[in-house]
Amino acid sequence: MPKEHANWSPYDNNGGTCVAIAGSDYCVIAADTRMSTGYSILTREYSKICKLADKSFMASSGFQADVKALQKVLSSRHLIYQHQHNKQMSCPAMAQLLSNTLYYKRFFPYYAFNVLGGLDSEGKGCVFTYDAVGSYERVGYSAQGSGATLITPFLDNQLKSPSPLLLPAKDAVTPLSETEAVDLVKTCFASATERDIYTGDSVEIIILNANGVRRETEQLRRD
Repeated sequence: MPKEHANWSPYDNNGGTCVAIAGSDYCVIAADTRMSTGYSILTREYSKICKLADKSFMASSGFQADVKALQKVLSSRHLIYQHQHNKQMSCPAMAQLLSNTLYYKRFFPYYAFNVLGGLDSEGKGCVFTYDAVGSYERVGYSAQGSGATLITPFLDNQLKSPSPLLLPAKDAVTPLSETEAVDLVKTCFASATERDIYTGDSVEIIILNANGVRRETEQLRRD
């Protein structure tokens, strides 16, 4: 009789949804707080948003063990950068560092789907969206994770971002005010929670602007 091996995988998908919207002078980054595996909820209060620098926040869905490892690497490399340059990384520089870090592991990737949001050197909102191996793009808004397929068409309909192929290039920022963007994010998550079992419990929202960082939470369905 041939010996049968268990179908083991080094990866898991812990679900969850992340959304980011860039405005002319603000950035909104949001993620739900449910962490699951299969049909089990592991915790209802898990933050998927990580502060990388004063003006850079990363929201990540996927395999949360890989996300933690990725956050640790980015944190240590940012610390080295601060010692060498006596300043923090800008958000676009952090976006390039994240891309390089993911690409370096492309043959055994971090199973993490990231959205990076913050303010650039001019104070404009910026959002960068990634795949698992470091391909990235600066966009006006983005959604990643288990609810992304539900939220992205809704954001496309509401925000109608200009195509990056159009010339002359247009700013990838949304026309909404900060309050409207926060309300839109809450609507996105309330809608996705109805249809996606891996999104729910509550949504954590980070708002960056010239005055600093503000944090809000909103309750979602818990079933």
